[in-house]
Amino acid sequence: MAEFTHFNNEGRARMVDVGHKPETARSAIAQSSILVNEDIYEKIVNQEMKKGDVLSVAQVAGIMACKNTPSIIPMCHPIPINGVDIHFKWEKAKEGYTLIITAAVKTKGNTGVEMEALTAVSAAALTVYDMCKAVDKGMVIGPTFLIEKTGGVSSQDYLRGK
Repeated sequence: MAEFTHFNNEGRARMVDVGHKPETARSAIAQSSILVNEDIYEKIVNQEMKKGDVLSVAQVAGIMACKNTPSIIPMCHPIPINGVDIHFKWEKAKEGYTLIITAAVKTKGNTGVEMEALTAVSAAALTVYDMCKAVDKGMVIGPTFLIEKTGGVSSQDYLRGK
């Protein structure tokens, strides 16, 4: 990158003008996780958590967070979100169970949706924590990272670990 464009001539933060960039199909996939103990795992899987269906609420929270990313992350552009798909997968861990949260986000616009995908998985993980903290506050969130990014001016797609 030749220059960092997020500062104005006075050295203060600014929102970058992306108006000149072409509208293209763009997508991003992000992942986060939350490590829970066996008791929480059983309660989530059997839908016995007192606050309700944890995964359904986390899914809606992730979608809502994705759509509201510019309200949370100061320099993000408001962009149309064409689709958000959030998936959950359990993995057995030494210390309990890890819930893997993946979000795929799509748009057609002049800037990418990486922050929207990352915000979606983060909010979903935080929602799981919030709904289960009465049982155990020792849950661990993360890591949170971008798996894939497509579209835009860049001809190279970002693939984590591939």
